[in-house]
Amino acid sequence: MSKSITRVEKAAEAAGFEIEILRMPASTRTAAEAARACGCDVAQIVKSLIFERAEDAALVLLLVSGARQVDTGAAIFGHGLVRADPVRVRAETGFAIGGVAPIGHKVALDVWMDRHLLEHARVWAAAGAPHAVFAVAPDMLLQATGARLFDAPGLS
Repeated sequence: MSKSITRVEKAAEAAGFEIEILRMPASTRTAAEAARACGCDVAQIVKSLIFERAEDAALVLLLVSGARQVDTGAAIFGHGLVRADPVRVRAETGFAIGGVAPIGHKVALDVWMDRHLLEHARVWAAAGAPHAVFAVAPDMLLQATGARLFDAPGLS
C-alpha cells in the first residue's frame, strides 16, 4: 500500500471514523470518472482542490461537490485564489494532483467545504492515489477537516 493511502487511513482513524479504501479498476481522476466508478451521482464526489491565496501564497484546500464549480475570485477566500503548482502540492501535502485526499495532508491547510456536500448521506473522496477512493458521511468529513462552509455555484 502506498504511503499516501496509509496516511489517509491513519488520518481517518485519528478523526474517529473508519473508512474502507477501494482501488478502482478505472480512473477516478475526474468527478465524472469517479462517479461512474463508485456508482453514485456526480454531486456525491468530493473534489479536493488545492489553490494558493493570491495575497500570501498560502495553500488552501477546497472540498467541492462534483456537480459544482469554484469561483476563485470570491471574496470569501481572501483576495482570490490561483492554481497551486503541482510540484509544490505534492511536496507540501504529500499528494499528487488527481489523488489529493481531503484528509491526511503532511501540512495544516486552510480548508473550505462546499455546503452542498452535506445534502448527501454519503460522499466519495480520493484516498491518496488516482485509483483509490473512500466513502464517508459528509458531516464526519467536515468535522475531520475543520473546514469552513461555503456555497459553490452549480455547473452551467
